[in-house]
Amino acid sequence: MSTVTRDIFGTTTRGQDVAVFTLSNDQGAIVRLLEIGAVIAEVHVPDRQGELTDVVLGFDSLAEYEVNPAFFGCATGRVANRIAGGRFELDGKTFQLAINAPPNHIHGGEGGFHRAVWRGEPETVPEGVAVRFGYTSADGEDGYPGELSCEILYTLTRANGLRIDYLARTDRPTPINLTNHSYFNLAGHDAGSILDHVIRIKANRYTERDGTGIPTGSILNVDDTPLDLRDSRVVGDRIGELKDSGGYDHNFVIDRWDGTTCRMIAEVIEPRRGRRMEVHTTQPGVQFYTANFLSGLSGKRGAVYNRHSGLCLETQHFPDSVNHPHFPTTILRPGDTWRQTTEYRFSIL
Repeated sequence: MSTVTRDIFGTTTRGQDVAVFTLSNDQGAIVRLLEIGAVIAEVHVPDRQGELTDVVLGFDSLAEYEVNPAFFGCATGRVANRIAGGRFELDGKTFQLAINAPPNHIHGGEGGFHRAVWRGEPETVPEGVAVRFGYTSADGEDGYPGELSCEILYTLTRANGLRIDYLARTDRPTPINLTNHSYFNLAGHDAGSILDHVIRIKANRYTERDGTGIPTGSILNVDDTPLDLRDSRVVGDRIGELKDSGGYDHNFVIDRWDGTTCRMIAEVIEPRRGRRMEVHTTQPGVQFYTANFLSGLSGKRGAVYNRHSGLCLETQHFPDSVNHPHFPTTILRPGDTWRQTTEYRFSIL
């Protein structure tokens, strides 16, 4: 039987109660979601022996999620990823955002959606059990123009999929690029390195980046590079060649993107326990990130997360799109609705 329950997770330093929602399905999968940052806090799915394990990195306490330096499991926005120099021009006006990843702006700034308290309500959907989170970002919040009303619907499907449907509207033109920043380790959140995981990404091209992670504007072919992941490859095989980023931290350009079709764009396999995760999305890009900067970070249930303890597949529009007119646009205007869908589908080999 599929169920969803609501409990109080804690109270923020500003006195706001924060709920935790627990979703379960007939397959035994369990997902826990938090109102702080619309965080995916836990994802328990079976391995080939039927053993349930939590496969996302995270924290135990609300106090840790209020800081969340690694963006564990959260909704990131108003604009995910980087904006060069924290600066962009829109309709003839220049906007300067916080430089929170010098020399650039990242994941919406010091406030950002990852530290906001979203409000959640359970919903009944045909595919399974769901919770809809809502948050309104005020005009000028973190330097962005316009009041932006956002909704995120998380659905745990009967087939062990975790689907994320995003919706946003604005009263002034504004950039938007929402994603989820979950770190996955399919052997278990506390299992150590993901370098033995097997990855496949259906992308012939990637956006070339400079040493600070900002796109140069060039879109290059992955041929004869460590970024050629079109055929399944062990994550650790060529990661050492990526010296400037310390590992994978690159935006891949999704093949055959049309803006509406939710297609399978990536697959991850953990060979020892036999878990598989497919990523499906309507987005034009995906940031493959191998937790290059984790170092001794204390996590949930006594875990300590270090470099390459998890991997992220952040479906998105391209980094710094607001400064590259030839990239798919991230500008939302009044009267339009921004919609995107991503689904993580779990199975066993």
